[in-house]
Amino acid sequence: MKYSISILMLLSVQYCVNAQDVKILPTAIQIKTATLPAPELEKDKAMVYGYNSMGDFVVLREGSNNLICIADDPNRKGISVSCYSKKLEAFMKRGRELAFEGKGIKEKREIRGMEVAQGLLEMPKEPSMTYIYFGSDEAYDENTGELADGQFRYVIYTPFATTESTGLPDKPHAKGMPWLMDPGTFRAHIMVGPFN
Repeated sequence: MKYSISILMLLSVQYCVNAQDVKILPTAIQIKTATLPAPELEKDKAMVYGYNSMGDFVVLREGSNNLICIADDPNRKGISVSCYSKKLEAFMKRGRELAFEGKGIKEKREIRGMEVAQGLLEMPKEPSMTYIYFGSDEAYDENTGELADGQFRYVIYTPFATTESTGLPDKPHAKGMPWLMDPGTFRAHIMVGPFN
């Protein structure tokens, strides 16, 4: 359950931060860090969201490929960045809107589930990838945008997939093995990461 919460927190980025209380890194560094999880050939053309000098959540760079990357939230402890398929943008954007309205994790899940059921929010028909990279503040170099102790986590959204349809278990049995979280729901997804 804690992995589900951490992913939702990561992907439900707040719209703005208090620039007086946190350090907003230069745009180039935010972009470098935000694209760390992306495959090497995809980094330079990915769209990137991050923070302007006022702490507002904005587009830092327009993209020309299939990936959207999210810069690290300077309000949160640790470093955590992600890149996801553009097919997931409606789902992710709605999560950000609901977070901005002050909705919690459970409420966001319920609202988006209802909106998917009513046809107001469209989920991708085919599996859609999310790449996540995370680590400690101590291992992060603000001057280069590199993260020395970073670890990868992969999430493949497969709406309404089940353990029967995929052959995957609903929890990991060994470190690094794929498993299906939230099977049978609009947010069913295959998890692969450094946990068991």
